[in-house]
Amino acid sequence: MSIALFVLRRLGRGALTILFAVTVTFLLLRLLPGDPALAVASTNMTEEARAALLTQYGLDQPLPVQYVLYLGQLLQGNLGTSFTQSVPVVDVLLQRLPWTLLLTISALVLTIVIGIPLGVLAASHKNRFLDRLVQVLGVTGQSLFVPSVGILLLLVFGLMFRWFPIGGAYSEGVYGMEWYGSVLQHLVLPTVSLALIQLGSFALTMRATLIDALGDDYVTLAKANGIPPRRILWKHALRNAMLPAITLICLQLGFVVGGAVLTETVFAYPGIGRGIYEAVTQLDFPVLQGAFLLLALTVVIANMLTDIAYGFLDPRVKTAS
Repeated sequence: MSIALFVLRRLGRGALTILFAVTVTFLLLRLLPGDPALAVASTNMTEEARAALLTQYGLDQPLPVQYVLYLGQLLQGNLGTSFTQSVPVVDVLLQRLPWTLLLTISALVLTIVIGIPLGVLAASHKNRFLDRLVQVLGVTGQSLFVPSVGILLLLVFGLMFRWFPIGGAYSEGVYGMEWYGSVLQHLVLPTVSLALIQLGSFALTMRATLIDALGDDYVTLAKANGIPPRRILWKHALRNAMLPAITLICLQLGFVVGGAVLTETVFAYPGIGRGIYEAVTQLDFPVLQGAFLLLALTVVIANMLTDIAYGFLDPRVKTAS
C-alpha cells in the first residue's frame, strides 16, 4: 500500500469518527433532564419575545431539523452562541483552552518523566523486590479515581499543610513574575492528581515492552560482544521499547482529557473541563457541543498521528492495512 493511500484511509476513518462523536453528543445532550429554553428565555418575557428567541436559536424546530442545522453551522465553522453568556462558543472555548492545554501537557510530561525510569527499574530487576514494588504501585495507580485523588491532595497539601492553593489558576492582584509563580503553584496539585491516574499503566507498559526487548536476539548478541549491560539497557533495548510507549501516550490522551474534566471540576481550574461542568448545570447546549467536539478532535487527531507515525516507523503496519 502506498503512503498516500495509507494516510488517506486514516484521515477518512478519523472524519467518520468525528461525525459519529458529533451525532452522539448532539443526541445525548437532548436527553438531559430539563428544558434548555429556560437557559435562553427569561421568565418575565412575553410569549412573542420568547418564541422569537427560541426561533433564533432553532429550539422550536424538530430534532432532525436541529441536527441538520447544527451540521450546516459546523461546516461553516460556526459553533453557535452560548445560551447563558450570549457570546460565540468559539470565544468561550479559546478563553479556556490554554488552561486545559497547560494542565494536560504538564500531566503527560510528569507521567513520562517518572514512568520511564520506573519501567526501566522494574524491567532491570525482573521478579525482584523493586519489580514487584513497581507492579503493586502500578496496579494501585490504575485503580485510583480522579476526584478521590484530587480531594485527598486538597485536604493534605492544601488545607492541612497549606503548601499549595486549593482552587483556581492564579491568585488575584499579582502581576509580572509573581503571576507566573502563582500559576505554577496553582498548577501543582491538579497536575499531580491527573498524572497519578496515568502513571501506573504507563510504568507497567514500559516494564512489559522493555522486558520483551531485553529478550530479543540482538540483545543476546550485544551481551556476547561484551557491551556493558547498562548501555544495552538504555541505548538499545529502551529505544526499541519506546515505540509502544509512544503509542500508549497518544492513546492515553483521551483518558487524560477525560480526567481533566473531573480534575478541573475538583480544583475549580478554569479550563474546558470546568466549562463542561458549568454548561451541564446550565443546559448550555452550544458550549457543551463545542467542548465535546474539541475534545473529540483532540483524541482523534492524536490517534491518527499515532497511526501515521507508526506506519512510517514500522512498514509492517502499512502492509497489514
